Amino acid sequence: MHKQFEYFYDFSSPYAYLACEEVERIAQRTGATVVWRPFFLGGLFKALGSSLVPIQEASPAKRAWLSRDIDRWGEWREIAIKWPSRFPMNTIRALRVVLQLEGEPHAAAAKAIFHAYWEHDRDINDAAVLIEILNAAGLDGEALLAGTQEAEVKQRLFTNTDELLERGGCGAPAFFVGDLHFWGQDRLEMVEKAIDGWQPAAG
Repeated sequence: MHKQFEYFYDFSSPYAYLACEEVERIAQRTGATVVWRPFFLGGLFKALGSSLVPIQEASPAKRAWLSRDIDRWGEWREIAIKWPSRFPMNTIRALRVVLQLEGEPHAAAAKAIFHAYWEHDRDINDAAVLIEILNAAGLDGEALLAGTQEAEVKQRLFTNTDELLERGGCGAPAFFVGDLHFWGQDRLEMVEKAIDGWQPAAG
């Protein structure tokens, strides 16, 4: 059976961004396929009854620590990260863009959008900016932006979000290896071990 793992992400999460290159390294090392699963983090938080922007409600000391931790993880994952001037960001339009793509085009678009926001501080809710990002990635930005208005595309975002909720998701990024659920980019070592057959006793 071909190995694969699912990567649930939203562009609004710095931790999902920290995973966007590492998931492909894991795929290369394990021979597995990454299944990119965009979802709406704000919708998940609303369904869970939690804060819509948890990091902003942390204490000053915790926010300072989280900022250093994110920078450390960026260095560890070898990915440039700079806290954007627009945060939180409305990512629904960008998520609808990638929902129209599969396989390598999806990965290329998602990584380009992630880097545009978390490395280059671009407004990924702006249609013209998104078109430019997508065209630069070798995709048809105009067609993809037009597709964000399709009812089927809009519904797919709700479907992915509802599915993650039903499977026990509580944040981003979330990973699944079969039925094994891992939350957080700092669990990627466990994800890789599970792809290679690890079955944790705790499930």
